[in-house]
Amino acid sequence: MLSLPRAVLILSLLTTVPAFAQNVAFGGIRADTSAPVELAADSLQVNQSDGTAVFTGNVVIGQGEMRLSADEVTVVYADGDQQKIDRLQATGNVTLVNGPDAAEASEAEYDVATGNIALSGDVVLTQGQNVLRGDRMTVNLAEGSAQVDGRVRSVLQPGGN
Repeated sequence: MLSLPRAVLILSLLTTVPAFAQNVAFGGIRADTSAPVELAADSLQVNQSDGTAVFTGNVVIGQGEMRLSADEVTVVYADGDQQKIDRLQATGNVTLVNGPDAAEASEAEYDVATGNIALSGDVVLTQGQNVLRGDRMTVNLAEGSAQVDGRVRSVLQPGGN
């Protein structure tokens, strides 16, 4: 895991917080989902038979301004074509950062083609002093939006700086 403290996440101004879902803006900017995906890790194991590659130890993935870190990331290639990534499955201390915004969870799955990242397991979002928690969060990097589901809880700080 990175030496950074647990990541901070985004939160747009909320007017109401239902118990089951909350839409928020993620980053205020859109990520370039067509940019190359860069990966770095302590080790790599490739399995030619099932078309996967498993990166372990201090895994950091970058695509444009988006950064995702985790203990382990499995790369699943499209139909065994090891030139095209279908999805990334991250587990353990997952942190997603996009510009000034960030998210943390236990697990995440990134569908590269759609630009959707599904985070699960004690998701925590913060922006400044505002905090939003939920069971699951789906981020659409192409739109710069997110939806939080499950038991949604938040702490909002009134006023500006």
